[in-house]
Amino acid sequence: MDLDIILLLSLAALVAGFIDAIAGGGGLITLPALLIAGVPPTDAIATNKLQGTFGVATASARYWHAGLIDLRSLATAVAATAVGAAAGSLLVSNVDTAVLHRIMPFALIAAALYFAVTPYLREHAPHARISALAFALGAAAPVGFYDGVFGPGAGSLYTLAFLALAANNLITATANAKVLNLTSNLTALGVFLVSGHINFAVGLAMAIGQMIGAYAGSHTALKHGTWIIRPLLVATTSAAAIKLLMGTA
Repeated sequence: MDLDIILLLSLAALVAGFIDAIAGGGGLITLPALLIAGVPPTDAIATNKLQGTFGVATASARYWHAGLIDLRSLATAVAATAVGAAAGSLLVSNVDTAVLHRIMPFALIAAALYFAVTPYLREHAPHARISALAFALGAAAPVGFYDGVFGPGAGSLYTLAFLALAANNLITATANAKVLNLTSNLTALGVFLVSGHINFAVGLAMAIGQMIGAYAGSHTALKHGTWIIRPLLVATTSAAAIKLLMGTA
């Protein structure tokens, strides 16, 4: 692949890392970019996982340093996410992804409406509405499976789950979503490493852009809080829905 194309992909990854650190949905930029650059679909999904993992890890570390992540409270959800992501990435070559394309637009439209019309959340989150086990099985594992199979929009769905089911406030939900997103990315990446579908030259070049964008995005989210997160969540989930609907038309 030409150097100028790799540089453009790295720039796309930088923008995606910034957006993903705040609201999720960075894969809506990088996966189409890889496909447009001529990377085969399965290789594009695998390479997208490689570069995206660096961005999510950077954002997770930033939120961890800010004291927003309690790994002990997330242990069950992390385990369930890993199982779901492993199953999804193992089946990615056999599952009809057209089914996911038909379902995901409506799930993402619902997410966009939720973020758009729900009143601004209180500074302190109320008690969780379901148990940790129910959250793990009913939300973390299914989204992890989707992330293993396809991925774009998974970060926004994790955030929505923490808001609606675990009743986190917006900034905490964003931080916790990064932990589950990192889990599903690492798990799927491990499977793709074995399968040999990763383009390392492209993926590692994009990873540099991802880390720069993710650091800037998480810093912006911590500084501006819900003011910047909410509109980006609405925008990214709406964009995901429109893109997938166009793909199924």
